[in-house]
Amino acid sequence: MFGPVDASTPRPHDRDPGLRWERRHDFPPLVGGFGAEPGAPDVRSPSRFLFWLMRSMGWVVPAMTLAALSWLVPGSLTPWLLGRAIDAGILGRDPMATLGWVALLLGVIAFGVVGGILFHTIAVRMWVISIHGTQRRVGRKAADLGHILGRRVPTGEALSIANSDSDQFGATIDSFGHVIASALSFLFVCVLMFSTSPTLGLVVLVATPLLLAASLPVMRPLTAAQTAERTESSNLTSLATDIVAGLRILRGIGGEQTFARNYERQSQKVRGLGITLGTWQGVVEAISVLLSGILLVVLVYLGAQHMLAGELTVGELISFFGYAVFLVTPMRTFFDFAQRWVQGLVAARKTIALFGADVPWAPRDRQVGERPVLRDESSGVEVHPGEFLAVVSADPEASAALADRLGRYLPSVTGEEPELEDLKGRKLRLARKERAKARARQALADAERAAQLWGVTADGVDYAEYDLASLRERVVVSDTGASLFAGTLQDAVDPWGTHTRGEAERALRTASAEDVYDGLPGGWQGRIDEKGRGLSGGQRQRIVLARALVRDPEVLVLVEPTSAVDAHTESRIAERLVEHRRGRTTVVTTASPLLLHRADVVALLVDGREVARGTHVELQAHPDYRRVIARGMEDDNE
Repeated sequence: MFGPVDASTPRPHDRDPGLRWERRHDFPPLVGGFGAEPGAPDVRSPSRFLFWLMRSMGWVVPAMTLAALSWLVPGSLTPWLLGRAIDAGILGRDPMATLGWVALLLGVIAFGVVGGILFHTIAVRMWVISIHGTQRRVGRKAADLGHILGRRVPTGEALSIANSDSDQFGATIDSFGHVIASALSFLFVCVLMFSTSPTLGLVVLVATPLLLAASLPVMRPLTAAQTAERTESSNLTSLATDIVAGLRILRGIGGEQTFARNYERQSQKVRGLGITLGTWQGVVEAISVLLSGILLVVLVYLGAQHMLAGELTVGELISFFGYAVFLVTPMRTFFDFAQRWVQGLVAARKTIALFGADVPWAPRDRQVGERPVLRDESSGVEVHPGEFLAVVSADPEASAALADRLGRYLPSVTGEEPELEDLKGRKLRLARKERAKARARQALADAERAAQLWGVTADGVDYAEYDLASLRERVVVSDTGASLFAGTLQDAVDPWGTHTRGEAERALRTASAEDVYDGLPGGWQGRIDEKGRGLSGGQRQRIVLARALVRDPEVLVLVEPTSAVDAHTESRIAERLVEHRRGRTTVVTTASPLLLHRADVVALLVDGREVARGTHVELQAHPDYRRVIARGMEDDNE
């Protein structure tokens, strides 16, 4: 049935773990954790987060700043050397002095070229570290939060942080190192100017802060425009994700046009906000050019007046003109930094909302024992070790809620967030604040719920007293919402890379998924698209089942594991599943007679409470049980 694994592609458990690889190499760097772990991000404010991000890069940011300084200072020294070459060499008719100053000038220029190359090399390294670190942290935080993620940040926010914001952080830190070097080179030019003409040096020192202050009024609307564009871009990402995820369903109900119009409307809104943002960025850019030009004209005019008055030589006047031209670069850098810093703060505000989100579970030391006896107080359902228990309910939501409680998952969030689609101005700001408050209230409610007794016990001890990682190790829930990630069939069945090929093949056979293996070019190394696109609903469901079986937990909870397969396939799965899980505890929520017939015991729920328990044959005398089974058979025949 199963062919050989491609020898060129190692088994996941044969690959070097990423952590060990990073310890042997200095790039990419290790990524710190969260909470009390070393290297945890500072999420107290956006600016603190940005400074923490710079510190987390170690020597890279200081080295980048020094390299930028070695690039800019030669440019500020060049006018002075040129002036000396003119006064001492050309006007003094001294060829040797001219050659000496020219040689020194060429050396300074060459030094600046090397500094520029070094600066851009380190800046690229810093940029990659920023993107790599942010994406790794987003992935780790998403894994830590699990099903809590969607309750803490809007859908698509994590994607925007990992993609666009990680790049924005690189741009912000790049401009930070650049502006520090520009400020130091600016002061160096002022020293040179003071040594030649204190009056002109004082003009530069006084005029520059005033010119920068003149641009402050446009920073507030620039910040507002950047925030609005960033928020709506995230909403557009969320909408696109939802459409792609539900494309098959949308086609089935003819809803493509409706959602296409929604996407078009949202994308046009983002486009409009992008134009507004670009306008304000253009205003800031225009102001920087205007003010830099004014400073240049003023310095040249005053320098010419000083030369006519005999206070400056020709070479010194040319030097002052060079200073004035050079100062355009630091001035433009200051304005560029102001824009980048605003953008970085907006991105950091979104990022700390994710990185600062904590799971509501308090840490515990108690570990779940082997072969635990589980009891759900709400329904009265009791799960015994080694038992294959089927749960039948007149209300499918009740059995799904039971599975969530057994896995210690918080219930789905009810209610909708305020729509921001057609809101503008003050109403839009109020709606954003209300949405943030709603998420804060949800986080508080989650924390309060998690602090209470959970209502499910393992060996007589409430779930709330157990370490969550230990509980998730013992009790695994696989429901109909489980997803497949892009990768090989091998990765889909054994994403941990910790099981043998024989174990994976056995799980695939139990799930009756041999046809998926046979239909994929390359067998185990055949590629599966994200969310299992290209596979039928039944094939995706069977791969998810095989993945859960390979995990082989002490307690496995399966929610409607055969709802998307035909009766013949379901019969094979029912026969193989019971044998596969023999000696292990299994809970299956289903109304399928094929599964119920092979279960050790069946629990019937009415209004969320267990009202009867027995074998499939014994419970057929119960009218509620017959009604649920009959309805399930009718659904299968439709």
